Amino acid sequence: MIDLKKLQKEIYQNKEFEEVKERTDNLINQLLVVWEDSVKATHIFLSDEEIEKIKIYVPRALKGIEHLIIVKNENQQPIAFMGIEKSKLEMLFIKNSERRKGVGKQLLNYGIENYGVNELAVNEQNPQAKGFYEHMGFKAYQRNELDDQGNPYPVLYMRLEK
Repeated sequence: MIDLKKLQKEIYQNKEFEEVKERTDNLINQLLVVWEDSVKATHIFLSDEEIEKIKIYVPRALKGIEHLIIVKNENQQPIAFMGIEKSKLEMLFIKNSERRKGVGKQLLNYGIENYGVNELAVNEQNPQAKGFYEHMGFKAYQRNELDDQGNPYPVLYMRLEK
């Protein structure tokens, strides 16, 4: 019998991580689809209206981030991405259908190993992400009641514990 979990992990271990320098409108639109799908699955504290408001700023963030690393599926469609500024993970989003297959762990490890990622911020109301980062060795060192836009969504600032 085929072990699907093991097969999925083997598939993702062979994924290529690509740092994107040329951020075309087409790519930004594809990543926006990944972002929205991921946010709707994980940021259950946000209303659809709030997601639409935030979505307006995502293309600018994607174009402006220092390092943008993407993962594509066999059809060359983006399924996940992360953005890194200096040694801080600024964004990590995975298409909902691709979650729990190991790609997030591999992306984060890639960022740690290749870009020195050792810090991040996570919405406290996103317990799956918080738990994932804790599992990966990050510990909260600060909490703010408001997010970076001044909204009432508490943010935890985390550092990688060595």
